[in-house]
Amino acid sequence: MLYLNFTLSHSPSYLNVISMAMASTILISLVILLSFFTDFCHGSIVGVCYGRNADDLPTPDKVAQLVQLHKIKYVRIYDANIQVLKAFANTGVELMIGIANLDLLPFSQFQSNADTWLKNQILPYYPATKITYITVGAEVTESTGNISALVVPAMQNIHTALRKAGLHRKIKVSSTHSLGVLSRSFPPSAGAFSSKNAFFLKPMLEFLAENQSPFMIDIYPYYAYRDSPSNVSLDYALFESSSEVIDPNTGLIYTNMFDAQIDALYFALMALNFRTIKVMVTETGWPSKGSVKETAATPDNAQTYNTNLIRHVINDTGTPAKPGEELDVYIFSLFNENRKPGLESERNWGMFYPDQTSVYSLDLTGRGAVDRTTDANITSSNNTWCIASSTASELDLQSALDWACGAGNVDCSAIQPSQPCYQPDTLVSHASFAFNSYYHQNGATDIACGFGGIGVKTDKNPSKFTLNP
Repeated sequence: MLYLNFTLSHSPSYLNVISMAMASTILISLVILLSFFTDFCHGSIVGVCYGRNADDLPTPDKVAQLVQLHKIKYVRIYDANIQVLKAFANTGVELMIGIANLDLLPFSQFQSNADTWLKNQILPYYPATKITYITVGAEVTESTGNISALVVPAMQNIHTALRKAGLHRKIKVSSTHSLGVLSRSFPPSAGAFSSKNAFFLKPMLEFLAENQSPFMIDIYPYYAYRDSPSNVSLDYALFESSSEVIDPNTGLIYTNMFDAQIDALYFALMALNFRTIKVMVTETGWPSKGSVKETAATPDNAQTYNTNLIRHVINDTGTPAKPGEELDVYIFSLFNENRKPGLESERNWGMFYPDQTSVYSLDLTGRGAVDRTTDANITSSNNTWCIASSTASELDLQSALDWACGAGNVDCSAIQPSQPCYQPDTLVSHASFAFNSYYHQNGATDIACGFGGIGVKTDKNPSKFTLNP
């Protein structure tokens, strides 16, 4: 609480002027202070990548419902698809949108192209659709063709377009990178950027530092283990290691691959004297299925990695080189994508199947207990039921009921008027019927009884929701 106590021997009118001026100054200072805390003291967040390289995915509006049902607040998409932008309008979900590598040339050539794109593709849907980041290009160092040189000019033009619209402080511009952007990543203290990328990395880092945008990196300990199992243990990759890896240069102790890879990037940035740029993980995850030789790609391992990752991040654990540092992370991916090329694992990174059933149980809050299961779709009651919380709001109950009877594929005909389970005619009763049906259709796992926190598991048979003979 701020108190002011002062006395001036001047006329009342002069005092009023002084008081108003001081009040105005204080108000402006408080607004700036609040803005600072809003922008920089939010704590680490966990988001999900919504890739659409598939021909069997649910419509964007159903995806938006699924995202809200599971209380996912941050979503990354890889383009600026209008149907997706519309679907997430007024949901409160923060979107990271993207400009594909194939589109970099026109954005890098002319400012007018960026201005027109923003005016026609983004502004009609903003701020109803809450867009917070624009990624310009994705892992360009891994792409064929010399497109790296196009990234920074395109980023600058997008930023200029945002500034003209007064949005450059609300929507940040960056570009994503693979770990291949580093020439060395072990030990972490020896982390260094590849010299062949210096021509575009230096101006990019200057842009990020000037505009307080994050360096975006895609981190995959799974590949480190898969490609070198003799040097990387599975437990170390899964955050499960009881052994330690010591950096010989710093003495820092590492118990997981994720932290080691992040710190390699921190050290690479510090080596170039970019100490203020924050790091954001725009992709990480673990596949649930793979080819014969990809033995580590299992639902159990995917569940273990993502569960441990979420807990590691939301606790603001930081890394050995940056203890307590906030680190925003996006899990790849929301769905399995059947059109992705490559090994079998490439098509099996999703937390959900295209029919919206869960691949494995995952608590996205990082605070609950998770049932370990190798197949979340085996229907087994385990003498448990899922009912609606009696303290849930009608709005939340109705939203969850609509989803279960729609996108959730629950047959809700039994709770229609004149049908066996219509009575008692209450929202809690009808929602409980739908919740329990969905729960057992999807393996009776914790996540199948989530419903945004209003589903409650019980070991007592709620007979009032049982079908009448």
